[in-house]
Amino acid sequence: IVRKIFPDPNGTRLAFIDDKSDGFVYCPVNDRLYEIPNFSPTIKGILWENWPMDKGVFVAFDDDKVYTYVFHKDAIQGSKIILAGGTEVPFSHKPLLLYNGELTCQTQSGKTNNIYLSTHSFLGNLKDFGPNELTQMLSQTLMLKRFSEAWEVCRLLNDQSGWNELAKACLHHMEVDFAIRVYRTFGNAGMVMSLEQIKGIEDHNLLAGHLAMFTSDFNLAQDLYLASSCPIAALEMRKDLQHWDSALQLAKRLAPDQIPFISKEYAMQLEFTGDYINALAHYEKGITGNNKEHDEACLAGVAQMSIRMGDIRRGVNQAIKHPSRLLKRDCGAILESMKQFSEAAQLYEKGQYYDKAASVYIRCKNWAKVGELLPHVSSPKIHLQYAKAKEADGRYKEAVIAYEHAKQWDSVIRLYLDHLNNPEKAVNIVRETQSLDGAKMVARFFLQLGDYGSAIQFLVMSKCNNEAFTLAQQHNKMEIYADIISSESTTNEDYQSIALYFEGEKKHFQAGKFFLLCGQYGRALKHFMKSPSTEDNLAIEMAIETVGRAKDEALTNQLIDYLMGESDGMPKDAKYLFRLYMALKQYREAARTAIIIAREEQCSGNYRNAHDVLFSMYSELKTQKIKIPSEMATNLMILHSYILVKLCIHKLHYIVPILTSAVIECHRAGLKNSAFSFAAMLMRPEYRNKIDLKYKKKIEAMVRRPDTTETEEPTTACPYCAFQLPECELLCPGCKNNLPYCIATGRHMVRDDWTVCPHCDFPALYSEFKNMLQTENICPMCSERINIVHLKKINDCTEYLKPEDGDQ
Repeated sequence: IVRKIFPDPNGTRLAFIDDKSDGFVYCPVNDRLYEIPNFSPTIKGILWENWPMDKGVFVAFDDDKVYTYVFHKDAIQGSKIILAGGTEVPFSHKPLLLYNGELTCQTQSGKTNNIYLSTHSFLGNLKDFGPNELTQMLSQTLMLKRFSEAWEVCRLLNDQSGWNELAKACLHHMEVDFAIRVYRTFGNAGMVMSLEQIKGIEDHNLLAGHLAMFTSDFNLAQDLYLASSCPIAALEMRKDLQHWDSALQLAKRLAPDQIPFISKEYAMQLEFTGDYINALAHYEKGITGNNKEHDEACLAGVAQMSIRMGDIRRGVNQAIKHPSRLLKRDCGAILESMKQFSEAAQLYEKGQYYDKAASVYIRCKNWAKVGELLPHVSSPKIHLQYAKAKEADGRYKEAVIAYEHAKQWDSVIRLYLDHLNNPEKAVNIVRETQSLDGAKMVARFFLQLGDYGSAIQFLVMSKCNNEAFTLAQQHNKMEIYADIISSESTTNEDYQSIALYFEGEKKHFQAGKFFLLCGQYGRALKHFMKSPSTEDNLAIEMAIETVGRAKDEALTNQLIDYLMGESDGMPKDAKYLFRLYMALKQYREAARTAIIIAREEQCSGNYRNAHDVLFSMYSELKTQKIKIPSEMATNLMILHSYILVKLCIHKLHYIVPILTSAVIECHRAGLKNSAFSFAAMLMRPEYRNKIDLKYKKKIEAMVRRPDTTETEEPTTACPYCAFQLPECELLCPGCKNNLPYCIATGRHMVRDDWTVCPHCDFPALYSEFKNMLQTENICPMCSERINIVHLKKINDCTEYLKPEDGDQ
């Protein structure tokens, strides 16, 4: 029975109190009745909020207190009433009117007094409050759905959690546009995009379902989706959340065609959690018969679950029929873990996982199958296991092949030596692999045969130098040991041991060689100088190398005395002194010695040797940027002239044709006096009868009626100062410079016809050198072969005309 009725100002809702003192709100729009929570039985009346912007707020009052309630009409959980808070009322104050949180009361004297509700404290000046008060006010504004005021509070708080609370409240009350504004403010782009997509939805339940999902209330979302015009959304949500059990229940009612696909996903989840029985059942339910890829995945699941459930035959058969290699591997791994090795190996083999198959066949001792698979196996470990098994059976040829595949070279060498009697193969493998243990085995083998030289070689290769040294001593094979060890990276102690042995044997050259290798230069030099004369040549070379390495003045002087003959009264060839100075990098002394050697060679008629000595010294000084002595340059120029003349002789074979050509060419060139001189030489008795008959009468007439007038030699420009001087003159009267000469003709160089040898860098007249190379492709200076294609004309020869940059 209704005792009191309190309609709102617009008459769209009314509150009433029944005879049990319970309060209710009636909404005629949907004909629903909502109970007012926490309604005190002492309540005497209810006042609705008269402020038009705050509909749904009302207060219930008794003598001492006023209770603020809010009617949430559009919430995702549905319409409901909540208690916002309570406010103490002064004594004898009777509430008359509520307007925007301000309660007007009649006092005992009949006057009115205004009271502000504690639930509306945010209506004051917000800037006067601290963070704690603002946080409390935010809660008040959200309960009262005062979102604009809540925005201001959040702005003052400037705290992420405050914005989050506001956003969630907007979602709760389905204020989508305001929620978008809030999420955009603190940069949650994902929520903004999601809300933008749903804000136009008119179906209240569907929109509420989406919002419930966004707030992670999935059960409520499902109920709302199912009550909406799009119930399938509930199924899509459960699928997205991978709630396969719920999805399966929904699919039975909403989309039976999706049951197989959901069953497969559910089965995979059950498999992951270890529920193989139900996983198998759902994999079987997932088979459609018309979706190949999906059905293959389900059949793969059936195979794996069958094996796990103990139905091995079914699982193996299913896996063998299945096209997937990966399934065979996975099923093989399951069987292997269950110690079902035969079936596991079978599946690995079918899936072409030969290494795994062979490994499992080994575990069940099926060597025949291992042998069949071995050509496909890449794992050295499997080859090694097979090799050991075959060796144990005495099948050494098969074992050695398997050991080779396993790269177990020591075992290969051992089998070749001990069982297959093939030392040549063992030796080749040791040389290829540099196996230390293998080398020891080969050394022992040769030791048993009495081949001490080979035994020493392989002991050294196996780093057993002490054993090799002892063996060499015992069997007088030290020369072999020394030759082998000198090519290895050996310690100074080993070299010293060999040197001391040769010293005791009075083998001075070998002793010196190994004292040099261990850095004892004084003892090395002493032995080299004591070497017998039969070895004199090489011993002196080694002595020079020793002094060059030692860089010791006393040793240098000792060797110089030896070379000069002061120690034994027998001076050595000057070329060794030259090499000594070169080894010591004393290039000036080497240059002086080179001049002496060249002069001796020249006196002996060895012009090419003399030329080569000076040329090599010239090149070395040039490389070291040391000034070339003028005597050396002059001697080289003279010797080079001899070389050029010899080239001409080689072309014309003997002297009469040369002199005949000289007469003819001089006569043509107007060099009458020179032509007369050469003609007179041809008239000598030893040459006269050898003159070509075509020219004999003319030459005789030239001698009988001599014309001694001489055309002057052609002149060309000095490359330094452009002064015109005879082309064969090498000293310029204008600038007093020694001029570079052409290695092809002996003439001085000119700027506009310049080239250099690609090998020795000596200058030549480009036109003349090119002509010469067409018949003779060897440089007359350095004797290197030149391809005419590589000869380049130099347009700017300035760098070749600079004075020498070396030390003065």
